[in-house]
Amino acid sequence: MVTVRADENEMLQSGDAEVEIEDPQDDAVPLVRYEITSFGVDFDVEGLCRRLRRGEIVIPDFQRNYVWNRRMASKFIESLLLGLPVPGIFLAKDFETGKFVVIDGQQRLKSIQFFYDGRFKPASDTGRPRDFELTGVQKRFSGMTYERLSYRDRMNLDNALIHATVVKQDLPPNDDTSMYQIFERINTQHLRLSPQEIRSALYQGKFVDLLGVLNDHRSWRSIFGKPHSRQRDQELILRFLAFFFAEKLYQRPMSEFLTQFVQMNRNPEDEFLRKYEDIFKQTMDAFDSAIGPAAFRPERAFNAAVFDSMSVGLARRIVSSSRTPSREQMKEAQSDLLGDKEYLSAISSGTSDERFVKTRMKKAIDRFADL
Repeated sequence: MVTVRADENEMLQSGDAEVEIEDPQDDAVPLVRYEITSFGVDFDVEGLCRRLRRGEIVIPDFQRNYVWNRRMASKFIESLLLGLPVPGIFLAKDFETGKFVVIDGQQRLKSIQFFYDGRFKPASDTGRPRDFELTGVQKRFSGMTYERLSYRDRMNLDNALIHATVVKQDLPPNDDTSMYQIFERINTQHLRLSPQEIRSALYQGKFVDLLGVLNDHRSWRSIFGKPHSRQRDQELILRFLAFFFAEKLYQRPMSEFLTQFVQMNRNPEDEFLRKYEDIFKQTMDAFDSAIGPAAFRPERAFNAAVFDSMSVGLARRIVSSSRTPSREQMKEAQSDLLGDKEYLSAISSGTSDERFVKTRMKKAIDRFADL
């Protein structure tokens, strides 16, 4: 296991809980051969702006995704006005919605959108949005907004071209997890997103929305602590649901298992959403009432392997008996598991290995079934 700390190279905000997760070396890329179709499209700037406004091009909604200041954005707009070449963007075709998800190019597209809207309003700016007046540019453009530009300059900007590379997975069929792999690799060149942030970007829908709702549940917040800046808490909720509903399908790597579960359950029926919600809330309520924040912390850090096994074990018990064990029974079960050498081995290292996953799941499910 690896303990994620706020001082590591992931730019965690202060106050994030320490979470023990799989070592990246244990979570290797799956041995899958993808067949990807890619093609190039030259979009005019005005057309890009229209598609952004209509939601045909989707920019992942992270508060921290726009990091350019007004001077940087102005220089980019100036390049377009002058007819200078600019870097292209990278889009993924969503096979379910037909929309394009931005993999690379968020800063450029947001800058265009801000300039055409006339307001510079990055999410990180908590003040009132400012008029987007070009700054740090040639004198003829300095202080200009889109509306103040001359007719000729507006026409030049509207017709300026930005090249887009569009990718779509053809094989395996009914699966687009290669988009996750592409997103992760391109993303590492810039501000690295966490695995769950990438899933939230690529698989927007009712299931991802539910993870956000469950993340606000009172008992979960009591157990985990403050919301995590990199969505580690939402990934843990996903982990619980994936193992509760699809444990038998688990194969390494863990990240791919979780990604496939999100992709396959992107927009489930409302009945299934209620099942997801009910079992998570009942399980967290029980752990919070009986044990509290120490429930999944055998030591200082929150242990993901303890969480996935014990929470699934209790959830199976609740579903099978339609009742929740007593506080004393819960504490005894937790103590017994943390005193079991085989269980401890399965939560301590190599935790994404199928053998260790099976061991800790079986032991936790069996122990809670005895309550």
